[in-house]
Amino acid sequence: MGTAALTRSGARPLGSHLFPVWPGAAFAAAALPVRCAPGDNLAVHVAVAQAPRESALVVDVSGEPEYGYVDEILAVAARLRGVAGIVVDGCVRDVAAIARTGLPVVSAGVSVREPGHDAGGAVGREIVLNTDHLPAPVRRGDWIVSDDDGVVCLPRGRVTQIVAAAVESVSRDQRVLDALGAGKSTLDLLNLDPSRVAGWEGAAVSAPRSAERAG
Repeated sequence: MGTAALTRSGARPLGSHLFPVWPGAAFAAAALPVRCAPGDNLAVHVAVAQAPRESALVVDVSGEPEYGYVDEILAVAARLRGVAGIVVDGCVRDVAAIARTGLPVVSAGVSVREPGHDAGGAVGREIVLNTDHLPAPVRRGDWIVSDDDGVVCLPRGRVTQIVAAAVESVSRDQRVLDALGAGKSTLDLLNLDPSRVAGWEGAAVSAPRSAERAG
């Protein structure tokens, strides 16, 4: 189930600034929130060491993104631990090596700056990420889905409802695609009003046809 359909159905996007480190790095898993101290990734090391298998680490960097909070070593450790994926609301490093591990990692960028490893933080407690529009809380047990289009959070307790709505949304999209293949227009299929757009030539195109019929 794609993140676009899930967002239309009530999932919370975690921000358009987040991108997969390597193409196709997709996953869906229960969240384990991590809050780092600014410029320090000790909390990520702790989270990897005790993460449940097939969980997703969601890392809040406390407003200091310009460090490589996840590197090759942490990616290998997470992969061996059975972590499904990592979302970092900040930077990572060793991106080619991370890609080789096959671990899906999503980040806001790349930085060669090495973080500290001793400033504390928290694991398993609610975090709040600053998204494009509204703060996005992430709690342990929320469902995190990531694909090439973005990363979203499905609040625990609403997962079944959101997924069911997304399935219907995908079905509607498929019906539109099928109709396009049969020669229909998106204007008709989506009930759009092209007259609201300056330069719409529909009336000009239909007028000569009417004149021809009249002649």
